Amino acid sequence: MAATWDFKLLYDSECPFCKMEVDWLKRRDKHDRLETEDIMSEGFDPATYGLTEDQVHARLHGVLPDGTVTEGMESVRRSYRAVGLGWTVGWTAWPILSWFANLGYRIFARYRVPLGRLFGRKCTDACAPR
Repeated sequence: MAATWDFKLLYDSECPFCKMEVDWLKRRDKHDRLETEDIMSEGFDPATYGLTEDQVHARLHGVLPDGTVTEGMESVRRSYRAVGLGWTVGWTAWPILSWFANLGYRIFARYRVPLGRLFGRKCTDACAPR
């Protein structure tokens, strides 16, 4: 059976930033084109997607219906595109600007756990990017 979604986003529900963004995207997903999977849920196995625990905690990942795995800003762009808001982040793929967008994302991803603690994250260093 073919997937009914356009993109599956693997996200960290214990990260206040990630949870807020996923909740915001889901409210705008009028046609159920974005699927989400919580990497912190019991039974989540990153190997299902060819990833390790370290990889899945270090950066945002997503999955296309054909099983192709994306990461970082590409996952952000595809998530927004799935809910019909791709135009708001399309500029992040433009030459030169993509370099800055990718760098900004990598910096955020590296520090999201300590930043999240300031906003109520209860996770210990066990879920921090390695």
